[in-house]
Amino acid sequence: MNTVFTYWFYGLAAVLLILSFVKDKSKTLLSLKNAWKMFIGVLPQFVAILLFVGLALAVLSPETIRRMIGEETGFTGMLLTSLIGAITLIPVMIAFPIVAELLKNGAGLTQMAVFVCALTTVGSITIPVEIKYLGRKTAILRNVLVFLFSFITAYLMGVFLK
Repeated sequence: MNTVFTYWFYGLAAVLLILSFVKDKSKTLLSLKNAWKMFIGVLPQFVAILLFVGLALAVLSPETIRRMIGEETGFTGMLLTSLIGAITLIPVMIAFPIVAELLKNGAGLTQMAVFVCALTTVGSITIPVEIKYLGRKTAILRNVLVFLFSFITAYLMGVFLK
């Protein structure tokens, strides 16, 4: 079923690209050129992260992953993955394949959900910039609240996606 949707979306993207090309050839070509530049800019990070994950999965057995961040680890596993997510600075489009591989190898759904939530919302690396523009109290409060809400979101995802 997933394959059908994938092909459907590829087809839809192709049709929309053709329509865009028919409507305005120069803008479409400019957009494709910009998209290619963005892809090339992210490619080294993407390859490095995939190599790291591949190496980690080669070293860590599915049993080890299950024991550290599997569903049965409960809140402890969620806390571990949330802290890793909060301090990690990688693009989300790179995080999703990592999460998919970890899920295939025994990681828990709620543990991965809290990882993605913390990764995308908590700005522990960017907090100096937040403090500069939002003020210390607001920046810290925002980060603490989104860290806590990442657990609520992960719990709800675990309830609805199981």
